[in-house]
Amino acid sequence: MRRILLFILPILIIVALVFTIFGIVQVNFEEGRLMDDLQRKAKTVAESAELSARYILTNNDLRLANRLVESFQKRERLQGCVIYDKDGNVLSITERISGWSKEDKPYLKEILNTKNPRGALEKFKEYSIYSYVLPVLDDGKNVLGMVEVVYDTSYVFNTLTELWRHISIALIILVVSITLIMVLLQRRIFILPVLQLTEWFQHFQRGETDVHHHPIAKEKGAFGKLASEVEQIALSLRIARKTISDEAQVRVQKEELWTETKLKDLVLAKMGENALYVVSNREPYMHVIEDTTGKARCIKPASGVVTAIDPILRACGGTWIAHGSGNADRKFVNSKNKLAVPPDDNRYILKRVWLTKSEEEGYYYGFSNEGLWPLCHITHTRPIFREHDWQMYRKVNQKFADAILEELPAKNPFVFIQDYHFTLLPKMIKEKQPNATIALFWHIPWPNPEIFATCPYQKEILDGMLDSDLIGFHVQFHCNNFLDTANRFLESRVDTEKFSIVRAGQETFVRAFPISVDSYMGEGIERRSAEIEELSKEFELDGKIVAVGVERIDYTKGLVERMYAVDRFLEKYPQYRGKFVLIQLAAPSRIHIKRYHDLMGEIEEAVEKVNWKHSDGNWKPIIYLKKHFSPEEIKPYYALANICVVSALHDGMNLVAKEYVISNKKLDGVLILSRFTGAARELTDAVQINPYSVEEFADAIKSAVEMPLEERKRRMENMRKIVTENNIYRWAGNIITELTALKKS
Repeated sequence: MRRILLFILPILIIVALVFTIFGIVQVNFEEGRLMDDLQRKAKTVAESAELSARYILTNNDLRLANRLVESFQKRERLQGCVIYDKDGNVLSITERISGWSKEDKPYLKEILNTKNPRGALEKFKEYSIYSYVLPVLDDGKNVLGMVEVVYDTSYVFNTLTELWRHISIALIILVVSITLIMVLLQRRIFILPVLQLTEWFQHFQRGETDVHHHPIAKEKGAFGKLASEVEQIALSLRIARKTISDEAQVRVQKEELWTETKLKDLVLAKMGENALYVVSNREPYMHVIEDTTGKARCIKPASGVVTAIDPILRACGGTWIAHGSGNADRKFVNSKNKLAVPPDDNRYILKRVWLTKSEEEGYYYGFSNEGLWPLCHITHTRPIFREHDWQMYRKVNQKFADAILEELPAKNPFVFIQDYHFTLLPKMIKEKQPNATIALFWHIPWPNPEIFATCPYQKEILDGMLDSDLIGFHVQFHCNNFLDTANRFLESRVDTEKFSIVRAGQETFVRAFPISVDSYMGEGIERRSAEIEELSKEFELDGKIVAVGVERIDYTKGLVERMYAVDRFLEKYPQYRGKFVLIQLAAPSRIHIKRYHDLMGEIEEAVEKVNWKHSDGNWKPIIYLKKHFSPEEIKPYYALANICVVSALHDGMNLVAKEYVISNKKLDGVLILSRFTGAARELTDAVQINPYSVEEFADAIKSAVEMPLEERKRRMENMRKIVTENNIYRWAGNIITELTALKKS
C-alpha cells in the first residue's frame, strides 16, 4: 500500500494543482462576466427611468416620484431605486432599501460636479450591493438631480460558489478515477505478475508437478524467463540431491558409530528431498533483554527437548516451529517470522509462532502444565482441568497447525512433533495434508488407563494422537500403558504383535526410543581448567567432595527430597561435615503456576534449614544457585563434580544423568540415579535410589563418596559406552529408519 501511494501521490498532486489553477481562472472569468452583465442591466434600467425622473424633478412631483420608486419593489434581484434632488438629498426611495438613505455616500457630490454616471459595489448592512447612479440633466446640461438603481449581488456570489462546488466535485471524481485506474494498472502490470510468480515459487517449493501449467510459466516476458531459469536450477539440484542421497546410503552402511555425519547421510538416503519439520512448544534459541544492560541476547532455554533435538537439526537442517516466548524475539525474525539458527553458525530455520497472554495462560500454564503434566507424573499432585484451558489448548494447536501447513511441501513431508503440548496436532495436519508423515514423541511418562481416565478430554486427545504414523516413548512400559489406554477408551484394533493401533483406516505404530544426548558434548571440558579453578576458588571447594544437581525447578525432580537426604547423610555420617558440598543449579520455570511458586519457597526453606543446621565457619553443605544456566555454563560444574545426583520422583528419561556420564571423561565420577527415571533402565551401573526413602538416599551418598576409584572407573566406563553408542543421532536415526520402513510396508 505504501508503494502504491508513493507511485500515485505525485500524479495526484500535479493533477490537483493544474485543476485548481484552471478553477481559479474559470471562476475569475465567470465573475467578470456576471459583473459586466449586472452593470449593463443597471445602466439600462437607470437610463429607462431618466425621462420620468426629469419630469418629476422639473415639476417637483413628489407623488409621481413615489410611484416610480415603488414600481421597483417587486422586481427580482433589483433591490430598489432612489431619486435625489440637485443637492443630493433623497426625494423618494423604494421601501425595501429605505435604510440605504441613511448611509454616507461621498460619491454623490463627485457625480454632481462631474455630471458623469458611476457604477460600483457598495456595502449595505451585512451584504454587498451594486449601485449605479445616473445624473439627470435638463436641455441646458444643468443637473436637475440623480437616479440611483440598487441591485442585489448575492446571486453573483452564489453562482460563483456553485461553480467552485462543481469544480471541486469534478476534481474529486477525477482524483478517484485516476487512483483507481493507476491501482488497476499497477496491479495488472506489476503486482499481479509478482503475485503469480510468488504463487509459482510456493507451488514449486512444495514440489508440485503441475507448475508448468501455471500462467507465469507461459509468460513470455521477464517473469517467464525468471521462472524458467529457476525451474532449470531446481532440476539440477534434484539430480544432485539424488546423487548425494545414493552416496549417503553407502556411507551409512559403512559407519558403525552414530555421528552427526551418519545421521545426515541417513536422512538423505531414507528421506531424499522430503523436508524435516520439528514442532515443539519450547524454542531452541530465544532472544531476551537483559535487566542489567537493557541489551538483547540469545540464550538456549533449559529444556531436555532442546538438548536432544537441536543437534539433530544442526546435522540435518530443516525447520523448527516453536512458540516465540522471548521478550525480544520479534526483533530478530523476518516478515515470515523466521530466522536462521544457531546465531553464530546457521544450520537450520526457526519459525516462531506468537501467542497472546490468554492463549499462553490457558494452553501452556493451564491445560498442559496444570492438567497433562501432573496427570502423567506420579508425584501426587492433583491435575486440574478447566474447560477454558481446553478451548485455548485446541485453539493454539490449530494455530500451530496453520503455521506448519504454510511450510509443508506437496510431497510427503516429515513432521516430528514433540510432547504433550500438541496431542491434537497430528489430526489437524492430516486433515489438510493426508500425505504428511507424522511422528509424535512423548517425552514424559504415559500413565495407566485408570489414571488417564480422570482426564475429561481423553477421547479427543487419543483421537488426535492416533493420526500420527508413529508414536514414540522412552521406555516399553509407557508404550504398553498407551496401548492399554487406546484399547480401553476407543473403538480400535490393537495389534500386540506389531505394536500398532488401527482406527478409522489409520494404523499408528507405537515404539520405544530411549532418548539420549550428543556424545560429543563432553568435548573441550579439559580446556576449561581456568573456569573450573575459578569456580573452585569462588565456592572454596579445594579438598571437598563435590556433588552437583542440575534441574529445572519442578516438583517431579525431587529437589526437596534431595535437600533432606543431604541433611540425613550429614546426621548419620558426621565425619563428612566440612568435607561434602552439594552445588544445586536450579532454573526457575512456570512461576505463574501456584504449585511451582510454592515449590520454590519449599526448596529455599529446606536449603536454609539444612545449611543453618550443619554450617560450620565458612562451610555450608548446600550451595543453591537459582538462575538460568546455558549448556556451556553447566559444563564446568560437571567437570568439578565427583558425584552427580539425579533424584527425580518420576521422569520419562532425564538427560542430566546422560550429560554427566558423557562429560566425565576422567571416569572418576559417580552417578546417583532415581530408579523412577527412564535413564535408570539403561544406566544400571549408577547408584540407584528410591528418592522417597531418605535413609536409602543418605546411604547412597555415603556409598558414592566412599566408592573405590577402580569401581568408579568400571561403572563409568560401562555407562559411557552405553551413552556413546546410543547417542542422540542413533535415537533420531532409529525413528527415521522405523518410519520409512513402516511407510514402505
